[in-house]
Amino acid sequence: MSYLDQITSPTLLLDEKICRSNLQKMADKAKRHGMNLVPHFKTAQSHIVGEWAKEYGIKEITVSSIKMAEYFCGQGWENIHIAFPFNPLETKKLNELAKNQSISVQLINEAVTEKLTNELEHPVGFFIEIDAGYGRTGVEVTDFGLIEAILRKAKKSKNLSFKGFYLHPGHTYYIENKKKIYEESIAALRMLKNKYRTEYPNLVTRVGDTPGCSVIDDFGDVDEMGPGNFVFYDMMQVNLGSCSMEDVAVALAVPVVDIKKDRKEILVHGGGVHLSKDVHQEPDGSKNFGEVVYLNENGWEIPIQRSFLKSISQEHGIINASDELLTKVKIGDLLGILPVHSCMTADCMGGYLSMNGEKIDHAESVTGK
Repeated sequence: MSYLDQITSPTLLLDEKICRSNLQKMADKAKRHGMNLVPHFKTAQSHIVGEWAKEYGIKEITVSSIKMAEYFCGQGWENIHIAFPFNPLETKKLNELAKNQSISVQLINEAVTEKLTNELEHPVGFFIEIDAGYGRTGVEVTDFGLIEAILRKAKKSKNLSFKGFYLHPGHTYYIENKKKIYEESIAALRMLKNKYRTEYPNLVTRVGDTPGCSVIDDFGDVDEMGPGNFVFYDMMQVNLGSCSMEDVAVALAVPVVDIKKDRKEILVHGGGVHLSKDVHQEPDGSKNFGEVVYLNENGWEIPIQRSFLKSISQEHGIINASDELLTKVKIGDLLGILPVHSCMTADCMGGYLSMNGEKIDHAESVTGK
């Protein structure tokens, strides 16, 4: 039976071949640059995708919450890093996880460092997150007083060990000159490594964002890369120049419920609760919530003429349809939507269907929202 025969409502499709190709390309790039690839699994959040990743030499992963770390514990990862300023209210849960799993956290202030110093019962590593221009979170790159205060407090604990510096140059999503951003980020990490490696000879530096890791070819002496969205990519990444549409590994299958040829509109069952409400702006200022693709037995194909989801509500989606699409589609058909933001779409849907008709896990389908 075709995977298409299983679909009666919005369903997130995952093309294993494309996903594996994305994993292979990023693993090869990391190897060429002498770097360790520690992908951020906030995008896939899947044990099965994790098993695919291991086939490309990936031994450690990054997650965005302790809940996600718990989901991946016991799956054979050498280390799981929580790339979010550690929430001190979750210290008890951290102790539970660290009992059986190598785990590391991100620290950005003295208060949380002191709490972990006093309350950790098992070994936990930590990175100091550095802000070198993004402005979201982290210790300012030249705030040596705070960096050293964190390190001093951590030294008082036998269970808290310094691993290195983590930098997420997330402004590559908003600023066109990614090369300049990476030059600044690499210089910041090099400066910190040179300043502290005498005292901490094994410290590592890690940089991670999908736009930069996809297009930059000079990482200096940075030790590790940690992109996440690359495993699936999405239309945001296509528009940023990180990848092509052919590299997008997920598509939301949506049923066609009405067609208005006079308005060149197609109504589908697929809205904000399935795709999230991330949006791309068209050159004319109109909104685009995802690109239409044609589904087939082997996955999907990109139309010659573009059609896109121009508006969504909770369950509804309205497609701005090309003449080509209007001649092909009928009520009751299925169409595919390449999402603007695959991480959020996957989180909304909580699971995947493969081209083989097999269900693929997602953390939300097991742990619940």
